[in-house]
Amino acid sequence: MTEKATPARPRNDAVDLLRGLVMVVMALDHVRDFFTDHPGDPSAQLATTTAGLFLTRWVTHFCAPVFVFLAGAGIFLAGARGKPRPQLARFLVSRGLWLILVEVTLVRWGWFFDVSYGFSVLQVIWVLGVSMICLAGLIFLPLRAVGAFGLVVIVGHNLLDGIHASALGRWSWLWTLLHERGFLRPFGLALLVIYPLVPWVGVMAAGYAFGAILVRPPEERRRVLVRLGGALTLAFVVIRAVNHYGDPLPWTAQRSPLFTVFSFLACTKYPPSLDYLLMTLGPAIAFLGWIDGRLAGAATPAWGGPLVTFGRVPFFYYVLHVPLLHGLAVLLGVAARGTGAAGVIAHRIMLPDAEAARFGFPLPVVYAAWAVVVLLLYPACRWFAGVKARHRSAWLSYL
Repeated sequence: MTEKATPARPRNDAVDLLRGLVMVVMALDHVRDFFTDHPGDPSAQLATTTAGLFLTRWVTHFCAPVFVFLAGAGIFLAGARGKPRPQLARFLVSRGLWLILVEVTLVRWGWFFDVSYGFSVLQVIWVLGVSMICLAGLIFLPLRAVGAFGLVVIVGHNLLDGIHASALGRWSWLWTLLHERGFLRPFGLALLVIYPLVPWVGVMAAGYAFGAILVRPPEERRRVLVRLGGALTLAFVVIRAVNHYGDPLPWTAQRSPLFTVFSFLACTKYPPSLDYLLMTLGPAIAFLGWIDGRLAGAATPAWGGPLVTFGRVPFFYYVLHVPLLHGLAVLLGVAARGTGAAGVIAHRIMLPDAEAARFGFPLPVVYAAWAVVVLLLYPACRWFAGVKARHRSAWLSYL
């Protein structure tokens, strides 16, 4: 039986709004994957990209770091509401294992529309799961120790860029899981590790320590958030300008001042470099402080209401959005190319970039499809957010 919930402490709408915003922007990136007629990653191919394509990809860089960082903060807040650490640790382990399972089954099907499972991809849901399992042990340490661990991993992991799995022999698989994007072949299967564990486990640990800021008195909290976010953003500008440490790919002068700026902003995501994390988390934290002040003592503005709803059910949103946008891509592709192309379009994301681009559409279609996906997701997310608000079944915490 579902147990009726007792009145809960008010949620921080600013945190939910920021989380919802990055979920909506994340959908743009994934729609681009399925709909664009431009091959590859527009933010990593300055010779062939356009300003519109670059910025469409670049703005989505905020999503994964903020998502993982706020997941860590949410775990701290769960403990601050009174959940004992042993109980919280057990939950983190079980939910982490659940996320890994969902990544290689349901989410994987959504990306590929294929049930052979001979090929799988480890992305953000997998790394969230493993990071939660790691955090289950870290939460027994003093909060400062958890924060220090996160900072050391984030700041120092680029010192490991010179180590490559190909040089490690039989231990190469471990380095691929830890710090280098690449393929593994366990038990005859093909496994692409897009999100290695480092530095994401550090991002979640830093987010956990960051959660302590969110329980401070409102005025102090907002002041700290804006200053911290500004300091991290300034640190990005300085470290990136020095061009010596912080990213394995230095920026270079390009064919125009605008594209030189793009080179400056084109930081490494796989795995996310120090520059990449400063560039994304800094502005996000400052925005959180600003929007927290805007919402103080006031109703959430009309434009923010749907974002708050999405931010309260991020996993539900994620699991739904991939098969939804994939299905829309197939429908639009069949309408434009004919039913004979249905099978190819359904598996378009598995094609080489140049081949996949043949079945894509220009950027305005990408944005239109993004709007449709978000609008279609909203009723389901609003319903499920209501379910979570009204009931307290244990299984709801896994969704």
